[in-house]
Amino acid sequence: MGPMGDMTEPRWLTDEEQHVWRAYLHATTLLEDHLDRQLQRDAGMPHIYYGLLVQLSQAPRRRLRMTELARSAKITRSRLSHAIARLEKNGWVRRENCPSDKRGQFAQLTDEGAEVLRRNAPGHVAAVRQAMFDRLSADQVEQLGAIMRVMAEGLEPADADADLPWLR
Repeated sequence: MGPMGDMTEPRWLTDEEQHVWRAYLHATTLLEDHLDRQLQRDAGMPHIYYGLLVQLSQAPRRRLRMTELARSAKITRSRLSHAIARLEKNGWVRRENCPSDKRGQFAQLTDEGAEVLRRNAPGHVAAVRQAMFDRLSADQVEQLGAIMRVMAEGLEPADADADLPWLR
């Protein structure tokens, strides 16, 4: 044993695992770019902003605490704050202070933001369907869903001190 502790050989990826890993990276990078370009072209916003509007549209009274919005969007609080500032500037979201917590804030979807979402949802869902679901069989969709849930569960431990984006 060396000064760094146990120096066992890393578990290198097999050739098959390496191919799957690279295919995953390739596909997810291209998918995110495809969705970003579609939303920039049609709605003047990146995919992450669209996702925030969707989260707010599905919340009671179209509003969420900023901490909850960061958790559901899986982004850091500073990235969320920047995104909400841009969405506020567009008139699509407004912030409100939380009466029960002086440091807490809510983000609320405005009527204008809801209209932007309503106008752009058909084009976005068409882009998602064309890029992903139209290419997969029903069995593949089911398998992909199961795989993604297992991966997400493993990456989102329940520990209070877990290093997750929305806790940073």
